[in-house]
Amino acid sequence: MRKPLCTLVLALLMSPLAAVASYLDHELAGEFTDRMVKTHGFERAEIEKLLAEAERKQSILDAISRPAERTLEWKDYRKIFIQESRISQGVEFWNTHRDTLKRAQQQYGVPPQVIAAIIGVETRYGRHMGSYRVVDALATLGFDYPRRSKFFSKQLEEFLLMTREQGLDPLAMTGSYAGAMGFGQFIPSS
Repeated sequence: MRKPLCTLVLALLMSPLAAVASYLDHELAGEFTDRMVKTHGFERAEIEKLLAEAERKQSILDAISRPAERTLEWKDYRKIFIQESRISQGVEFWNTHRDTLKRAQQQYGVPPQVIAAIIGVETRYGRHMGSYRVVDALATLGFDYPRRSKFFSKQLEEFLLMTREQGLDPLAMTGSYAGAMGFGQFIPSS
């Protein structure tokens, strides 16, 4: 019984996952760090610290390989979105945020009902906004999801630009497994 256990432990220690203690050590991290420094003027130490703190999440890789989103017909969506509880939550949200919705319409030209509808569909009026750290989601998908690595690496870049511009802590922000954030669940480039 000892030999199979030793073999398993040795295999795990020699696996690519064991070799990467943090995203700072990931083979793609140097290229990403160089781009952030050269293109956007970030301090190298700042990006390296962030990548050292970003965590690979297997649950994110599992979730993206079986996304909840799929194409449904209206009859199927109707059952989800036209419910008494969702309607009353929408009215409550609209009443609570009336002034903000009006300002958004004046500033951006987007009607309040469109904004409220997006927020209702995406997060059930802010009740379900995701629990993953955005930096973990985007680093995991940018560095360890080869199929869409380029896209998610770009989203990580956009996320860091956004957090710098807005004065936000990139380690504190949470969102979906795909790095979507906020009431509308927009990705960083949006």
